[in-house]
Amino acid sequence: MKSKKQRYTFRKLMNDLHLWLGGASSLILFIVCLSGTIYTFKSEIQYALEPSRYKIESQQNVLQLTELVQLVQEKVEGKVVGVTISKKETEPYVLSVTKGEEKGRPEQVSVNQYTGEIVGAGKPAGSEFFTSVMKLHRWLLLEDSVGRPIVGIATLIFLFLCISGLVLWLPKKIKGWKSFKPGFKIKFNANWKRINHDLHNTLGFYTLLFVIIMALTGLCWSFDWYREGASKMIGGKIFGGRNEEKPQSDLPQSEAKTITLEQALAIANTELPFEARKTSISFPKGEEGSFEINKNDAKRFNETVTDRVFIDQYSGNIIRKDIFSDKTAGEQLASSIKALHLGDIYGLFSKIIYFIVCLIATSLPITGIFIWLNKRKKSKN
Repeated sequence: MKSKKQRYTFRKLMNDLHLWLGGASSLILFIVCLSGTIYTFKSEIQYALEPSRYKIESQQNVLQLTELVQLVQEKVEGKVVGVTISKKETEPYVLSVTKGEEKGRPEQVSVNQYTGEIVGAGKPAGSEFFTSVMKLHRWLLLEDSVGRPIVGIATLIFLFLCISGLVLWLPKKIKGWKSFKPGFKIKFNANWKRINHDLHNTLGFYTLLFVIIMALTGLCWSFDWYREGASKMIGGKIFGGRNEEKPQSDLPQSEAKTITLEQALAIANTELPFEARKTSISFPKGEEGSFEINKNDAKRFNETVTDRVFIDQYSGNIIRKDIFSDKTAGEQLASSIKALHLGDIYGLFSKIIYFIVCLIATSLPITGIFIWLNKRKKSKN
């Protein structure tokens, strides 16, 4: 008697695509997820490796900013172009220093604001390791033009795996809550094949929302077309600050002195009258430049967004003021893309969540491969 031919259903299609695309991209996804897991606690690891650079003993009197800048410039023989001040009295000030005609990012110099002593300069401990981890995560340690699209394509596949995985997670026949119950738990008293399946299926479901956020934000670094399209869709320029045109100071008709750092900070504190978790001051670039002062409200749960003011370096007038809460939802989302991807948007709280999610995401290609091998073995038998 001939067996009845099975109909090729949508669920079967999703299953086949999930298996084969998952198997094809498993190695790349494993590398990307593992490197992302390691990178999550970059700051905390660097702090542990070199604690004297990040923590000092609190004292009563703080040196004037102008005096501190002058001291650092003399000691490092460079030009200070910015300073970051923490709310914590035991955290040193961090000064950004350029030397000569050197291009690229300024060197970060940590200085004791009470004594003027430099407690850290040059690359922080572990920086070369984390640079390699970042390159592995974004380019697989290949040339940017080669590795970036490979990671991007693998991320697009990962997004499809998330959607198809959700389809496969849903029960074939829904008969009330009991139909969904097996998808929420891991049956540890079963055989290893069932445990492996549950680890993939259940943990994948629990981390689904977070890995989709990571994938959607990560694609902003992989493809220009994606970033531009996403910017138009949400109504905010993603990475818009990279080539932002900064407002300039009005050159005075007669020779005039620029306002001091202390005056600029006082003006900013008047315009942004809240206690800041972090305050960063960028010095004017050239005669027409302006002071840019960013403050992150200590009461705000989001530790990455800032309010900022641009101040005329001669008159002290406010040239422009950007308040995060005044931005549209799309602009707020666009400015938070990096923080959403890295997981530091809510400080240590979100970092812990991201670390766990990344660890689980790293395991999914492994458990997925075992499922694929078991199905192949079963079909041969």
